[in-house]
Amino acid sequence: MHRIGLIIADHFQMLALSTLTVFEFANLVADHPFYLPVVYSEHGGTVRSSSGIGVDSTKLSEETRVDTWLVAGVLSPLEEPASSGVVHFLQTTARQTRRIAGICTGAFVLAQAGLLEQKRATTHWAHSQSLVSRHPTIQLEDDRIFIIDDTIWTSAGMTAGLDMALGMVEKDLGADIARTVAHRLVMNQRRSGGQTQHSEMLALAPRSDRLQTALEYARNNLHKTLTVDLLADAVHVSARQLSRLFRQETGKSPAKAIEGLRLEAARLMIEQSRLSLDAIARESGFRDRRHMREVFIRGYGIPPQSLRAGR
Repeated sequence: MHRIGLIIADHFQMLALSTLTVFEFANLVADHPFYLPVVYSEHGGTVRSSSGIGVDSTKLSEETRVDTWLVAGVLSPLEEPASSGVVHFLQTTARQTRRIAGICTGAFVLAQAGLLEQKRATTHWAHSQSLVSRHPTIQLEDDRIFIIDDTIWTSAGMTAGLDMALGMVEKDLGADIARTVAHRLVMNQRRSGGQTQHSEMLALAPRSDRLQTALEYARNNLHKTLTVDLLADAVHVSARQLSRLFRQETGKSPAKAIEGLRLEAARLMIEQSRLSLDAIARESGFRDRRHMREVFIRGYGIPPQSLRAGR
């Protein structure tokens, strides 16, 4: 049985506990107890989360044998660094394990322990610059869901920890079980580690109802030829007025904003369906497969088939 140890400290973020659910459901899907999730802390006993909820934990010990260590993050990693005891534990005992992972700002704890030196890593986008300024040897990739570098795993935001845990299940038990776990948990079917931290709609951040409606219309009709005139008619404004709204609220032209929506839709279809790349290009509104590939490389730095190859 593979023991999963989640290390928490005072004011940890409760969502870190949700990563253990991925392993719990993997046991159910595999129909045998492959994983044993256990919550640990430096001194054991009740540990209070940032929301004030207490969680029982087991005391860290040099005799503890764990296959995978997960380190939970806190809301303010600069103000609440890891204790010397936890850092020492990670530097000594934890190094002997198969893999160690930092969930969200848990990357700061790994960095304190020197585990991220010369390593590729990520963390929540809001804290990425603080991490790299304090630990300049880290090869930070601040726009990735999760990153694996040898035995070290790091994830972006707290929900990205679920994707990271699912990636571990896939490595341990295979893609079929990981897909079933994702389905049981109603998760996006395996967001790859190379995926951006931001959804396109959140990044565009439309403020007005009209632009929000125009973008929703575009997202629901990506297979069509989406001209500015068509979008303007959908929200009952002139094409000139709509173009001005796009520039004012998103900083992008309508064409660039729609390209981003097409790119995100294509990526999700590649990761979640068995459609051919030609069919996905048509459904997401690209001229053809070659055009989709060009936009993928420009937007994500990888060709679309590389996402499918990782499934």
